Amino acid sequence: MKYPKSLVIVPTYNEKENISLILPVILSQHECIEVLVVDDNSPDGTGDIVQKMSDENPRIHILRRSGKLGLGSAYVMGFKWALEQGFERIFEMDADFSHAPTDLVRFLEKAETSDLVLGSRYLDRKISVVNWDMKRLILSYGANLYTRIVTRLPVSDATGGFKCFRREALEALNLSDMKSDGYCFQIETTFKIWKKGLRVSEIPIVFTDRTRGASKMSGGIISEAFFLVLKLRLGLA
Repeated sequence: MKYPKSLVIVPTYNEKENISLILPVILSQHECIEVLVVDDNSPDGTGDIVQKMSDENPRIHILRRSGKLGLGSAYVMGFKWALEQGFERIFEMDADFSHAPTDLVRFLEKAETSDLVLGSRYLDRKISVVNWDMKRLILSYGANLYTRIVTRLPVSDATGGFKCFRREALEALNLSDMKSDGYCFQIETTFKIWKKGLRVSEIPIVFTDRTRGASKMSGGIISEAFFLVLKLRLGLA
């Protein structure tokens, strides 16, 4: 099936063990797909690896930043670049294979009738997570339950980072006014798109925890998300 021009945005910080493996797999899913890596000056040389791949493949692009500036701002930079370059479908995706590249076409299919498609680990009360310990699973599931209760956002997985936006959804956001810069950036974008009356849907995915490299989760990210949800509900964010 033919799909519109699509871009997968992959933020990176110290992902040299994964990046050269995952980019070819992403591109092999469909001819309409290109990739943009937003690298935060990775000390391990991730940016140099991607730059070399980009020089050899016109479907691979890179934006290099001066330092570790955060997930949310990386996506905002990527979104703005995607809109400027005329992409019609824009993905968020991790670099570590926790998100399966083989799901990309399923997102594109769903995006034919949705403005934002979320990859859900908890759809229909099923838990589709591999290699997490119980503490992390309870934290993630509880964060989503808290978000639904406080904001009334009618999705099962508001904190996931595997998403596909139609360009109309991103154009409806004031990207320069996003309040969050951690994993709660996922909550903020979904909530604001939903509040504008756009179509938000979910598809089931299996999330497999990384086997190479280190997780970027921290206590500060968790506390940021807790307070942002309250601000969204009160109209303060």
